Order: sequence, then C-alpha cells, then structure tokens
Amino acid sequence: MELTNEIQRRRTFAIISHPDAGKTTLTEKLLLFGGAIHVAGAVKSNKIKKTATSDWMEIEKQRGISVATSVMGFDYEAYKINILDTPGHQDFAEDTYRTLTAVDSVIIVVDIAKGVEMQTRKLMDVCRMRKTPVMIFVNKMDRDGKDPFDLLDELEQELQIHVRPLSWPIEMGNKFKGVYNIYEEKLDLYTPSKQTVSKSIQFKDVNSPDLENHIGSDLAEKLRADLDLIQGVYSEFDVTAYLKGDLAPVFFGSALNNFGVKELLDCFVRIAPSPRPVKTEEREITPESDPFSGFIFKIHANMDPNHRSCIAFLKICSGKFERNTNYKHIRFDKMMKFSQATAFMAQKKETVDEAYAGDIIGLPDTGNFKIGDTLTSGEILHFKGLPSFSPETFKYIENADPLKSKQLNKGIDQLTDEGVAQLFTNQFNGRKIVGTVGQLQFEVIQYRLLHEYGAQCKWESVHLYKACWIESNSQEALDNFKKRKHQYMALDKQGRDVFLADSNYVLQMAQQDFPEIRFHFSSEF
Repeated sequence: MELTNEIQRRRTFAIISHPDAGKTTLTEKLLLFGGAIHVAGAVKSNKIKKTATSDWMEIEKQRGISVATSVMGFDYEAYKINILDTPGHQDFAEDTYRTLTAVDSVIIVVDIAKGVEMQTRKLMDVCRMRKTPVMIFVNKMDRDGKDPFDLLDELEQELQIHVRPLSWPIEMGNKFKGVYNIYEEKLDLYTPSKQTVSKSIQFKDVNSPDLENHIGSDLAEKLRADLDLIQGVYSEFDVTAYLKGDLAPVFFGSALNNFGVKELLDCFVRIAPSPRPVKTEEREITPESDPFSGFIFKIHANMDPNHRSCIAFLKICSGKFERNTNYKHIRFDKMMKFSQATAFMAQKKETVDEAYAGDIIGLPDTGNFKIGDTLTSGEILHFKGLPSFSPETFKYIENADPLKSKQLNKGIDQLTDEGVAQLFTNQFNGRKIVGTVGQLQFEVIQYRLLHEYGAQCKWESVHLYKACWIESNSQEALDNFKKRKHQYMALDKQGRDVFLADSNYVLQMAQQDFPEIRFHFSSEF
C-alpha cells in the first residue's frame, strides 16, 4: 500500500522550449513555490549576481544558456515533484531527446512574441512519438506579442495538437492586468514583482458587475466576450485526452515576474500523470510492480570538480530503491551495491536511503555505466529507446599540451560517456575524431577539458558527411567492405565498426554496391 501511495504522488516532468523562451526562469519559480529555494536568480541579469539554480556549470553562468539537463526534486502540497530542466539550444538536442525518455509528462514554454520556433517543433515531434502528455505555458505576457487567439491557432497548426486555454490574459505588455484562471474560476491580478506573488480573487461569475471594479468596464466587457468565444470554439477540457497526448492545456503568465506560475503548478499536480508503464524488450514494466528496475538515461562528468566524480542518472521504473542493497547490473551480469545514491537540487545533493518509481537518483560512476544500462532486483530486462544518433559535425581532437595527455584522455573519455558527443578512432591513421550534433558542443568540450581537467585540446577540421554503424549476416561481406573502405573505417567507444562517409554520394554508392551490409544512423540496433 505504501509503495502505491508513494508512486501515485510522484510527478516527473521535463521543461522544454526554444532557447530564451524563459524555461530556466520558469524552473526557478516552480522551485520557489515548492520552497526548495528562497530567492530566485535572474538568469541573465547583471544586477543580480546570483545565477539560475539549474544552470550551475561555469560555462552556463557565463553564457546565460543551459547546456546540460539539470535534475531537481522538491515536495509541493502532497506531491513529490521531479523537474528536468533541459537545454533549449539545438546543439544540445540529443541530451534533451534522451531526457524525454525518462519523464512522464512535459511542459512546453512558448514566448508570446516569438510563438512556436523550430526547436519547439522538433521536441514536440519526440513527445508525439512517445504520446507524452503536454502542457503549454505562454510566457512573457508583460511584453507585447501576438494576439492570444492567433497564438492558439499557431500552436495547433505547428505542434499538431489540440489546445484548450485554462487561463486567459487580460491585455499584455505595459497594459497587462492579469489573467482569468478558467480552471479554478479565479481572477489573478498582476503586480510586477520578481519575488512576491500577485493576489487572486475568487470569481465564479464573470458576469457579476463586481468585475468592473477590478479591471474597468472596457476590459471586463472584452474578457466576457473572449471567454464566450473560448466556450464556443474550444470543447470542454478533457483530462483523458490530455493524458493520451491529444490535448494540451494552455496557461498564460510571466515567469520572471512570478505571475501565472502557481496556477500552472496547481493544475499540473492535479492532472499530470503519476509514473507510467515502461516497455522493455522482455515485457511492459508497471511502476507498482514490486521488484526494483531502472535505467541510466544520462551521465554527467564532474558534478564536483574537486573529486573528478561522474554521476549516472537513474530513472526508477518500478518498485523501490534502497541504499546498500544489491542490484543486478544487466550488461556486466554482476551484483552491485550503492551506499552513496543521491537526490538533487541542481548540483546540491543529499544521500537518499530510499526512492520510488518515478524518482531520478544519481549513482556515483567510476566507469561502470553507459547510457541505456539497466539495474534490477535480479530479473534480466533491457529498456528500449535510448539511442545515440549519428553526429552531424566532426573534428579531429589533438593534444595541445603533451605533458597533460593523461588528463586529456581521461577528460575526453568521461565527457563522451555523457552521450552529448561521440568518440571515434580512425582505423586508417589511428587519430581520434569527436562527432557532435552541433558546433557549440566543441566549444563546451574544449572549455570543460581546460577548466575541469586542466587539459588543453586543439580542433582540426575533418570533412565528413555522416557516421553510420554497419553490420551484416555475412562475415565475408563485412571483411570485404572494411578492406575496400579501410580509409573510411573507424571504431566507436564500444569497439563497433563505423563507416565515416565524406559525402552523401559516397554513402549512397556504398549502400548500392554492398547490398549485404546494413547501415544504421542510430546506435540502437
């Protein structure tokens, strides 16, 4: 009974958006309401020297962007909430895609002025593929932007999902007066403040003349007309449709000014799903089933630069995790015990004695884990859907300081274990090639190697189009291919054969000339 209750009260979700829509600021304010922090750090303000709680890596503080997914947990009312704040920049998309495999629902942040942007569309595709329930928070209402009805049409069209507003703005920009909370039938009046919360007035009947006293007769008339239009155009909010991933409730507010965030959170904890069943190759795992199981979806090197420690993030899928208990590491086929499992508040961590399905915990990693690894009470299970995608940009990595080659090797080994970049060794000349999704990753790797490992690297251009993993049922065909293409062959970190095509034409010709070879563009095959 205790197990079921603990699992039912958990809400594990990711916050996703295009860069600069205010995702990290929204995370801050949710933590503020949960009492997890007591003062919010403006992510980009020079006046407030405190940076966002979830952006704790040095490079994130300098640039004002998130470059790694942060994990934070806190209690709110009767619920245990686990937030994953993801990078919005497309160069870090792979980290975000993998994070979406570890959550039960998603909040998408949209900027009222910019509307739906390309990265938001891509992330929505991943949510749709996995049928993940989505909630939308339209941010920056204290600035001028698109007409709310036009924006709702754009959301439906671009994200290919039905929407239903559960709050409605009264003006915007300098004239912004607040929102009417349709879900709770309240009038929330706006007073700009980064640290305090605006007042709410219970307002079940918007036709009451009392409304004029709060917002004036013109705005009261417009609000009534807007609400009538919403009732006429949009069907009633249906929780089942939301849970199936077919309908997205929409809230309006200003995260920076603490406005509309509590309304979003109050509705979210009530309607968002508790941990959901997860598919493995062997069977479907239900959260309430007793034996413990979980998978590693992210590895972070240097959470504590003083100790060079890696942390593997484990999403618990079923049962209960207990400290100092033996669990089976499926890939190694051996039992392991963890005395230092941790729960997170960005990089602040505390040791946990127990955790339940839906929770995300950190396990100290000395090279035991790879992304996708499974831990169980003993049953052999393999979780699906944690691929590494074929990189799109490539560079040779060279040591800039021969005296620090040991530090460089350790650094590049740990950083590529995080799954944001991939390391290939060219079999023709033995040189190491780093492949990433975007250019900015190379800057991050170079910065982190220098500041976290004391190693300097140089990048050298290499002209490559695609890296693809190859396999064949015929060893002879595989050997023949590797012999013919030996200058294009490399090994990945797992020792698998990778074909490095330098153009689309070369790749197409190889596929045509070697029909017995299978070419894979993600590492999960």
